[in-house]
Order: sequence, then C-alpha cells, then structure tokens
Amino acid sequence: MAKNRDRRLYVVDYLITPDQRIDNGAVLCEGARILAVGGLSGFSIEDELRVERFENAYMTPGFVDTHIHGAGGFDCSRAADSPRSMPDMSAVLGQRGVTGFFPTVVADEPEVMLQNLSTLAAAMRGDMPGAEALAIHIEGPFLNPAKCGAQMVEHLQPVDINFAAELIAAGDGLVKSMTFAPELRGAERLIELLLRSGVTPSMGHSLADEKKTLRAIDAGANHCTHLFNGMEPLHQRDMGLASIVLTDNRVTAELIIDGRHVHPRMVDLACRCKRADRIVGISDGTMAFGMPNGTYHIGPSDIVVHGGYSQANGKLAGTTTMLDSGWHSLMSCGHLSENRAAQAVTRTPAECFGFTDRGVLLPGKRADLAVFERGTNRLLMTVRRGEIIYKAEEENEH
Repeated sequence: MAKNRDRRLYVVDYLITPDQRIDNGAVLCEGARILAVGGLSGFSIEDELRVERFENAYMTPGFVDTHIHGAGGFDCSRAADSPRSMPDMSAVLGQRGVTGFFPTVVADEPEVMLQNLSTLAAAMRGDMPGAEALAIHIEGPFLNPAKCGAQMVEHLQPVDINFAAELIAAGDGLVKSMTFAPELRGAERLIELLLRSGVTPSMGHSLADEKKTLRAIDAGANHCTHLFNGMEPLHQRDMGLASIVLTDNRVTAELIIDGRHVHPRMVDLACRCKRADRIVGISDGTMAFGMPNGTYHIGPSDIVVHGGYSQANGKLAGTTTMLDSGWHSLMSCGHLSENRAAQAVTRTPAECFGFTDRGVLLPGKRADLAVFERGTNRLLMTVRRGEIIYKAEEENEH
C-alpha cells in the first residue's frame, strides 16, 4: 500500500480528453504519469489514495503555448538582461493552466541573438516552478521587411545558412521552430537545414505568392506563424500564404486567439477550412502579461501596454491574453466544439512538434492537467508531471 502514497485521483464533473467528453470523470495518476482515465464509477478508492475532488468543475490536459515572447516581466528575447527570470515566467504561466511553452525570440543584432539563445537554453535546463520550457521558437531574422510587424527592420536580413546554423547551435538542441519568409532567396536551402536539424520550418512575416508558398511546402515547410497576421490579406484572384495555408492540410496554422489580432469571422473561416488537428492556438504573449500598464519591450522593440492592448508605434505587438481565456474564442468565434477548441491548445501544439507524451488525458501520458470552474472558467488547479504547481484556494489564503 505504500506505493499508493504516490497516487492521486482527480475527480471533476467532466473531462475533456480532448478526444471525448467523459461525464463524472476521474484521472488516476502515479508520479509523473497517468494510470487510468474514465468515469468515477470505474475506480476503487482505497484508503491510501489521495483524492482531489472538485465540484462544479471540468478538466483538460495542460495547455501548451508554442509561441510566447514572455510573461511576468521576463522577455525571452533579452534573457540575459531581463528584469525578471524565466522561473518568474514559468510560475505565471502555471497559474493560467499552461504546463509547457516555447520561449520565442525575435530578430536582433546577430551577436545579441546568439548570446541570448545560449543564455535562454541554459535557463531552460534549470528547475521551473510552473510551466515547463519545452523548446525555443526563433521568429526571424529571415523575414520580409514589408511584413516585419513589431520587429525592427534593421535587424532583418536575407537568408544566411551559416548564421542560421549558428542560431540553431546556440540553442543547444532546444530550437524546435523557426519562422521565415518563404519568398526570400535561399529559403529552400534554409528549409533543408532546419529539417536536418530537427527544427520545424514555419512560414510567416511574408509576401509569398502561390508559387513560392507551394514550393516551400513541397520542400517541407509544414507550419504557419500566426495565420492572417504578418501576411497579405485574402484576394479572390491572387493566392498568397494565407489562402494556401487555409486550403492545404499539410500545414498546421497558428491562430492568435486574443480576440484582437484576428476578426471573429476570420477565426470562423480558419476553423471551417482547417481540420481539428491543423489549428494551433497561441497567445503571442509578451513580458507584460501579469504586469501593470506601462512600457515594456520585445527584444529591441519598445511596446506600450494599456487596457490590455500591447502596441509598438501604433501596431499590435504581441498580446496580454493567455490561452486559458483565449481558447474560448475558438468556440464563440470559430464555432468549434469544446473538445475541438481544447485540442487546439493541448494535443495539436504538443504533437505537431513531436511532444507526443502529453496534451491528452490517456493512460501512459504525462500527468499534465488543468482544472477549471464551470461557468466562470476560473482556473482551480494546474498539475505538471504529477505535481500540483498551482491551486487557487492556496493562493487565495495569502
């Protein structure tokens, strides 16, 4: 019976696995793994078993945010001199149901990018109090200056295979995604390098036409950075990156789900066009999340945050909306079922980057869980690797 001291049973009104909904559901965990999932009636509650029972609540897998620039005062693009640390970011994300995230960096001076990636990688190998830093996403510098968004034009550059290899090496095996513009000369060679290095080539910040987009997809580019943002709008005759991504299911599509970057009807359009396993909800969050109004930055770019808006020179620049609230827009705007919407922030982002051990409530998978209050959708508990990293009632006692 001593073994059962490491077992916990979580009981909620219903589970979103996310493949199915299980009413009066329970998840049995032992250590870092899920042992069993199903209706509560199928479980035997032994004396040594620790039970976490929630009334008026539901459970999802822990959220996975694969495109986030910072949180809690920590800026991933300036890890070495950020006023806060990555553990600060990790703790804040854990308080929002996130159990895994991709620190995302933007274009900067070459030496700054290399140093920052090295610092970031070292920090990621340390202990985290909340969400786990899974991998690095490099957003640039091989982007189209005409679609730079909040990034600084002077830090963008043509494709340089040697520098790309240096960036990947500086990440010490943790770089898993790089955003590039597929119309740039040398893009196919870059895709080849990325695939050989185990990095997902993600198309974005681009003016690519149909031919250049399809050429990149045929070469192996299978992901799109924040669909609709940083690219040409849809046109009835001229096909570009957005229209190709909508209609080619070889490509997974990120959607910023803050309710501001993408019009609700465009969210609906994307959800009608793409299969359930081809949409990845992202926060695109910045260091300002969890912080008061004021001036912050994403790498070298200053941003001003006021009333929930994050802007740089009048342009939207990242967000202050996390996945725990944003994913509901996939239901309200995209008209997805609760299961499909949950999949976009759990199973799909995990599996499309090779993290197949999480993102779903199934026996043998990682015990990464998030429990929410029904009606309010307030987070009640986050569990990462079987450890409770956030519990609402404990926070309220302080």
